[in-house]
Amino acid sequence: MGMSTKVKMLLAAREMTIKDLAEKIGTSSQNMAAKLRRDNLSEKDLHEIAKACDAVFEGTFTLNDTGKEI
Repeated sequence: MGMSTKVKMLLAAREMTIKDLAEKIGTSSQNMAAKLRRDNLSEKDLHEIAKACDAVFEGTFTLNDTGKEI
């Protein structure tokens, strides 16, 4: 499973859209959608995404409030 799939699962768990995520990390929704489409996310991107979603990135996402790993 690619990281873009995991990010999409994280967004679903947080009931967020790509637009919501892009706003929280300070980029455009077009840029974020393109990175997800290409599955081209840097480790820095993944840490920023985790922070924006109140999660921890360790190669997987762990939801802080439930402990669920994605």
